[in-house]
Amino acid sequence: MAYAIIRTGSKQYRVSPGDTIVVEKLPAESGAKVTFNEVVLHVEGTEIKTGTPFLNGAKVTGEVLEQFKDKKVIAYKFKRRKGYHRTVGHRRRLTRVRIESIEL
Repeated sequence: MAYAIIRTGSKQYRVSPGDTIVVEKLPAESGAKVTFNEVVLHVEGTEIKTGTPFLNGAKVTGEVLEQFKDKKVIAYKFKRRKGYHRTVGHRRRLTRVRIESIEL
């Protein structure tokens, strides 16, 4: 089974055709095609190809399924006996992508 390791949003993901991954927000709408050109590694059977840092001419294509927000993360600051407390929250914006093909 062939798979590749791609880099997007300063993170690396192991992908195969048909996989669905969640990545940092991409500037594309639902149903749009996206291409990941930063392919770090490609494996097919016993053949392994690595890049320095990326494989030349390799690309992974996928389709954007949805744009959504992650669960809320709460940060709470507190200093005892001082009457100080602050609550701050945020929700990351994410993109769900279905991987369609890996090309070398």
